[in-house]
Amino acid sequence: DTPPQRLTDSGWRRPVEQARQSVRQAIEQRIPNARIAGVLAALVMGDQAAIERPDWDVFRATGVAHLMSISGLHITLFAWLAGRLLSALWHQSPRWTPRWCLAIPASSAAAWGGLLLAAAYALFSGWGLPAQRTVLMLAVLVALRQSGRQWAWPQIWLLAMAAVVALDPWALMQAGFWLSFVAVGVLFGSGTGMPVPGRTDPVAQVFIRRPRGGVVLAATLSLARRFGQMLREQWVITLALTPLTLLLFNQVSLAGLVANVLAIPAVTLLITPLALLGVAWAPLWDAAAWLTGWMLAALQTMALWPLATVSQAAVPLWSAVAAVAGGLLLVMRLPWHWRVLGVPLLLPVFLWQPLRPATGDFELLAADVGQGNAVLVRTATHSLLYDAGPRYSRESDAGHRVLVPLLRALGEQLDVLMLSHRDADHVGGAAAVLAMQPQARLLSSLEPAHELHARVAPQRSERCAAGQRWQWDGVDFELLHPLDESYPSAADPSATQALLLPAQASRQVKPNALSCVLRISTPARPGQAAAAALLVGDIELAQEKALLGRGAPLQADVLLVPHHGSKTSSSTDFLAAVQPRLALAQAGYRNRFSHPAPLVLARYAEQGIPVLTSADCGAATWRSAAPADWTCAREAGRRYWHRLGAPAQAP
Repeated sequence: DTPPQRLTDSGWRRPVEQARQSVRQAIEQRIPNARIAGVLAALVMGDQAAIERPDWDVFRATGVAHLMSISGLHITLFAWLAGRLLSALWHQSPRWTPRWCLAIPASSAAAWGGLLLAAAYALFSGWGLPAQRTVLMLAVLVALRQSGRQWAWPQIWLLAMAAVVALDPWALMQAGFWLSFVAVGVLFGSGTGMPVPGRTDPVAQVFIRRPRGGVVLAATLSLARRFGQMLREQWVITLALTPLTLLLFNQVSLAGLVANVLAIPAVTLLITPLALLGVAWAPLWDAAAWLTGWMLAALQTMALWPLATVSQAAVPLWSAVAAVAGGLLLVMRLPWHWRVLGVPLLLPVFLWQPLRPATGDFELLAADVGQGNAVLVRTATHSLLYDAGPRYSRESDAGHRVLVPLLRALGEQLDVLMLSHRDADHVGGAAAVLAMQPQARLLSSLEPAHELHARVAPQRSERCAAGQRWQWDGVDFELLHPLDESYPSAADPSATQALLLPAQASRQVKPNALSCVLRISTPARPGQAAAAALLVGDIELAQEKALLGRGAPLQADVLLVPHHGSKTSSSTDFLAAVQPRLALAQAGYRNRFSHPAPLVLARYAEQGIPVLTSADCGAATWRSAAPADWTCAREAGRRYWHRLGAPAQAP
């Protein structure tokens, strides 16, 4: 028998990781509902991968995703609770060891002890970047407070920011850095996060004054004031961060104001403490799971509200800066006649419309999705997505990672999603795209039993076949392949089964042979020649020969390299018939197939055709109005840390 495998890492993190794994297993064994167990695991140990993707979509739509991980709010609350507990114990220390209280004041013990326990909690939670930033900021605040210095809040705010950037300069590139620091600055700058001099805490007043109306009435009034203050803080944060959120994510949750009022107290004051205490006494996880189930149900309902989320196309930098300034101006402690000046600064963001091709022209954007195809075709008022890229893992695909953010940034509403064939590197992100673009029509060569058909209405799903044509804004679209007779007949069980099985399981029908071939063209106009593009999926030599034999109109200015540059495609006769000015090869960096093959690149070089590879070029853009030109995203947006590459492999 083979002995069981054991961990060989003897580093200091091994005990921590073992403890994290044991807690994760204990939660899964205690909570039968996998969704709720995943949320609790994320709150206790920072395991965000435990939360299922549909739940992440709900959290983002309702604006509470920041709560579903070990965030700065959780670590700060943990430090505060730990400090209060240590302070209470320290005040009892004279009964045990008077020297402790004489040597270290209770306030110092609470501050430093709370900081150390918060650091231990952050370490147990995985020591993620948000946790590191929070511990560092708490250390700065504790050091200032214990040194006896009284600094104004802007100085403390800037010092904490400088400390974080000094230790992690890359934090400036993270959205969480800006959102967290701007949120804290807004709370202090607007007055909602600053204590009023001379005013005792409302909760403390209950026990100090003992009003005649009774403790219950006083506590009710205190809680009402606290609730009103929380609503005001949430409103201020939402108003100030909306422009910044649109700048960073091109999306903002309108349901977030209501959802956070529910979720922040529930997660921060109830679910997270119960989940943490459950590590010591497991039955508390049952209570946390019950509360989590109710919260998930409420958030799912809010996510379905009309206009729960609003998307906005990416705006120019000047407009984004003006909008952020306008949002901050609206919440500052200034007279109203100054605050209203922030409204005009917000208008460019909400009124911005991205530029589109002129009528009679079209644009191709070959997204950088790795080993797979995904090409966005845009006309003056319409758009088509040809393939949806690969699936990277069970939790990640090109749709969620690349295409959905891209479509949101461009403000696109897809008319058609065309899936050339069923291979995973072409349909991996289709589900995410269809979820974001429910109005899109599905045009594909997928078999009738494919699961993607269930994601669109039957009347919006159609099989692609040669001869289909349509026109958008003066641009012609024509399908050249496959023929109707190329599809397996329903009366032929062996042929139908061949499509349902993986390609290597049967040699009768291969998905590559059914790749939808789309030609897009513009007519010649005064002062501008005709232009065309040819998108061919994964056709191979047999399909190229068939297209040549049928006399299909193949000439094009830009060609999507067949089968990512495989040796089984891009025959010499086919390239001679297409005669492209440019070829786009969408293939992953150092992919295991070695696409595009050197032999294939040599064929393109022999005919003087430059080849753009996504591994070097990144996202490539080509416009019919200037068919001899193209743009590489890695060249247009180059940074000093980017790898130098050869954007175009020309002869």
